[in-house]
Amino acid sequence: MALDVADDLLVAAEEVGGTIEEIATRKPSGVRTIDTDGVILPGLIDLHGHPEFNIFAPWEPPKTFINRQQWRGSDIYGQLVRDPWDTLTKNGTLPSVKKAMTRYAEVRAAVGGVTAIQGASKDYPKKAEALVRNVDLLVFGQQVARSTVDFDRLQDREIESIRRGIASGAVKAHYVHLAEGQRGNRASVSEFRRFSESPLFGPATVAIHGTALSREHFDQLASVGGKLVWSPQSNLHLYDETTDVKAALDAGLQVALGADWMPSGSPSLLHELKIAQRCLARQGCDVSSQQLVAMVTSDAAAIAGLEDKLGRLEPGRPADLVVLQRQHADPYDNVVAAYPSWVQLVMIGGDVIYGRTDWVDQITLLAEYEPVIAWGREMALDTRFGSPDEPIPGGPPRTLAQIRQQLIARYPGIGPIFG
Repeated sequence: MALDVADDLLVAAEEVGGTIEEIATRKPSGVRTIDTDGVILPGLIDLHGHPEFNIFAPWEPPKTFINRQQWRGSDIYGQLVRDPWDTLTKNGTLPSVKKAMTRYAEVRAAVGGVTAIQGASKDYPKKAEALVRNVDLLVFGQQVARSTVDFDRLQDREIESIRRGIASGAVKAHYVHLAEGQRGNRASVSEFRRFSESPLFGPATVAIHGTALSREHFDQLASVGGKLVWSPQSNLHLYDETTDVKAALDAGLQVALGADWMPSGSPSLLHELKIAQRCLARQGCDVSSQQLVAMVTSDAAAIAGLEDKLGRLEPGRPADLVVLQRQHADPYDNVVAAYPSWVQLVMIGGDVIYGRTDWVDQITLLAEYEPVIAWGREMALDTRFGSPDEPIPGGPPRTLAQIRQQLIARYPGIGPIFG
């Protein structure tokens, strides 16, 4: 049985191997169960982000920009985003500070129901220290994707390396920021044209943003088997408009969602779902809640080249799942309506990362969970690096409170997670 969302079902996870053992409609005898009275779904997959920047508070742009080159060079962006970043990452920054930034961003993702992210930098900690899965780094023992923020800055050797990976089948997804600007912006459209003439343009192409593109461009992308990742909140903040996703869907493109980053994007992927729903309605696109949920689960997994591992609840798959508080009869409507405060449990590979304290006490015997108050509710959080018994040398403090304290000591403007 393969499911996108489990409604009135029981999901049993193996303790060894961290996979889903069974999905059933009846409680098995002799097994401890928890009646969640909620909606169980696969862990959410955020296919566009810049995780290390998600430690900041939101940035309200003072004007509308025509493309990303314009805001990147603005004084206000430098003061509110780039300079704080430099304060944290330069001037003799210890490795533990960068790891603390990473872990803080991962916690933000996890408490919002996200179990897999995209966009981590090359400085991201090794797999053994990761809290959530990183789809463009090492995942399930392989690196199945590459990411490019600035195509025009790629060296020939980098292009050739990515091309070889795609040709061999090792690279299933190449995430590339393309045409990020207002509709029809000449510089942004030219960037897409240059990429489309490169040897990298093909079925592995995952275009991020594409806000400047038209139906003609989406037809071109679809003709080679490319895909699209959409971040409407960030687009609206920066450009006062967003990608013509109706045109992209009409062209036959597979589309996923990404929350982008805290400076201009949504504070969570659950927030981004609501923005996407409203934007699609304004575009006259009749998309169901089930289709929207697929954009952050099964369709996202397929775009990531991980459709055999993530995105569905199915026996034998990794037990990456989320339990949401139920407030709507239809489970898909419930997911789209949900906020991080509705998240009651997050499990990755069978390990409980975050959950209601009373549930966690029943599920695991480990004592290293950190108690946190999340939106008025007592929750338990696991922020440990590597082994539960031994901290990684040079790693950050062990608890979220200590991580936040370390970051604030270096830059007081760190944004809250449970705000």
